[in-house]
Amino acid sequence: MDLKVRINNVHGSQMAAKITGTFVIDENTFRFSAIAFGRIGGQNVGAKLSKVTQTELKKLGYDEEEVVMLLQKNLLEGNLDLPAGLKKETFAD
Repeated sequence: MDLKVRINNVHGSQMAAKITGTFVIDENTFRFSAIAFGRIGGQNVGAKLSKVTQTELKKLGYDEEEVVMLLQKNLLEGNLDLPAGLKKETFAD
């Protein structure tokens, strides 16, 4: 599954940040929100999808859990696009 992530906004710091953005699967775009935690215990990201997005993913035949896991993996590994002016260094170690 090819999933591309685009960050719209990041609020917070290197310790904890709220992330909003979109992801694209097969030309279908969906919104997500996530909380990212750093430092103690290592990096962690918890992504959340709206009920509307969950329903649409099911209609298109995607496994919601697989999508969330891949989304979180991309966020953790930095496989994402950022808006102009936002640098990874401002919210990541």
